[in-house]
Amino acid sequence: MSRRIYLTSLLFLYLFLNLSSAQADVVQTPYTAQKVVYDFYFDEPQDINSALFWLRSHLNPLSEAPYDISIDENSIKVIIHGTEIVTVAKKNYGKYKEAVERMRYYAELGVEFKVCALAANDFDYAVDDFYDFIDVIPSAMTELAHWQLKGYALMRPVILQKKYRNEEIR
Repeated sequence: MSRRIYLTSLLFLYLFLNLSSAQADVVQTPYTAQKVVYDFYFDEPQDINSALFWLRSHLNPLSEAPYDISIDENSIKVIIHGTEIVTVAKKNYGKYKEAVERMRYYAELGVEFKVCALAANDFDYAVDDFYDFIDVIPSAMTELAHWQLKGYALMRPVILQKKYRNEEIR
């Protein structure tokens, strides 16, 4: 019986030492071109800044090695229909300049930004109140359904209020 306990203890010690020294593997998922529609609908206008990091996190890995997938102008759409609509109104450029310039950059890469006409009306905006990289669409809901029926994956950025700096919790 004691020999059995001894062998079991050795086995557990061996497993513990091997598992504790193990590390994560880097996996190169075989990504291909993607069709995605982003649903931007936020409580706070400044949340668009965090949502644009979702877009960056989507675009950067695809456009870099080993994938080198170029963004086709029909592959990524962003539907804007919450309070963040104020960020793409030209009159608010001074307040939302950083977000506007990031969107303009993504638009130059081929991302399509679309504003819901119903939401624009709720905010008393007209078509000419928006930048030239913005398309005004009849309805966010019908647009989201349309692209999903065409095979586009739906992405809804979840915006959290960061309570801790990374250095505080790692």
